[in-house]
Amino acid sequence: MKRAAIYARVSTPEQHVETQLYDLRQLASQRGFEVVAEYTDRGISGTKARRLGLDSLMSDARKRKFSVVLVAAFDRVARSTRHFLQVTSELDSLGVEFVSRRENIDTSGPMGRLFLTLIASIAELEADLIKERIRAGMRRRKLEGYRLGRQPLDVDREAIVAARLNGMSLTQTAKKYSVSRASVVRFVREFQRQESEPLGGCVPMMIEQPSAVECTA
Repeated sequence: MKRAAIYARVSTPEQHVETQLYDLRQLASQRGFEVVAEYTDRGISGTKARRLGLDSLMSDARKRKFSVVLVAAFDRVARSTRHFLQVTSELDSLGVEFVSRRENIDTSGPMGRLFLTLIASIAELEADLIKERIRAGMRRRKLEGYRLGRQPLDVDREAIVAARLNGMSLTQTAKKYSVSRASVVRFVREFQRQESEPLGGCVPMMIEQPSAVECTA
């Protein structure tokens, strides 16, 4: 007998998740599945990828606690194609069958696997179309004379470098000037390279391990 898990979700607190649970328990009985766990999310939109019930289900799926997942409908799992595909693809990779009562889809059969392949193809096409629209927008903005890419940080680089070289810690410097630790390291490195260019040789690098040394030819 296959071990099954049930997942049910309702969008508002006024809705009753018990209706889905009753129907799915009945479906499990008809299929000869043993229900070993039930996961629910109450009053949570399907647009949210992170949900306590769904997260718990996926965690237990990775632990191989069941081999079948039963849901009332696709939209109980996710509202977006991308998220739905992520969930079903991971379940498939774990060897967990996905059964939807309303759509009458069972990924253990050939039609179910075909359905997942079609969903994957649609999602890939959607991603490609989005990328092409982004590229077209970037080409248009470049022709119009707009700057592309990340805008330069509007910070006092000299003050940051001076603070770091005068002994202020990496974390303290980043916090004081509201920049990332990586930016502090980059500013110091750029300064040291500029200073070392006429001389060559070895220049100490102010990174998280102060003893590191960079040699320039």
